[in-house]
Amino acid sequence: MKQIKGIIQASIDVKAEILQNDALLKTITDCVDLVTAAFKNGNKVLFCGNGGSAADAQHLAAEFSGRFYTDRDALPAEALHCNTSYITAVANDYSYDVIYSRIIKGIGKKGDVLIGLSTSGNSKNIMNAFEVAREKGLITIGFTGATGGKMKSLSDHLINVPSTDTPRIQESHILLGHIICQLVEEKLYPTEKK
Repeated sequence: MKQIKGIIQASIDVKAEILQNDALLKTITDCVDLVTAAFKNGNKVLFCGNGGSAADAQHLAAEFSGRFYTDRDALPAEALHCNTSYITAVANDYSYDVIYSRIIKGIGKKGDVLIGLSTSGNSKNIMNAFEVAREKGLITIGFTGATGGKMKSLSDHLINVPSTDTPRIQESHILLGHIICQLVEEKLYPTEKK
């Protein structure tokens, strides 16, 4: 039981650090405004990640394309790894490192938002996607751990959770992603019923 309590406390401690980090909270507020503006302008929000972060990317995309709290129209959001035929073909024919950059080159439009989740901040396929996104005029939001890794310099906006422990980072990514989803939904549909 002591170990379980310790793990829960570690998760709480990371969230408490986030709560006290005004700069990080300001970045989250800015991201809410950017995503809201993208949807209002007819743009889409694309997500990418690997492993557990791919699951988180898919989860957050579904909060927009499905619904969060509000019964509303679907919003144009997609996790880029959901087409397994595409992923396996590109990884086999080219390299796993280009699975996201190649699709961004094909479907990314200026004003779209690309959200990449990587606990280390060093996922090569996400860094490549961010580079192509920058060339095409997409806005990039990086969800990382404490240092931001190499994604720090590639992200227009960096949400770097103050931890180096992968599970604690991912738990906070979902928390912060949910906050963004809720606040964007409230801005877009202020009078809708929950």
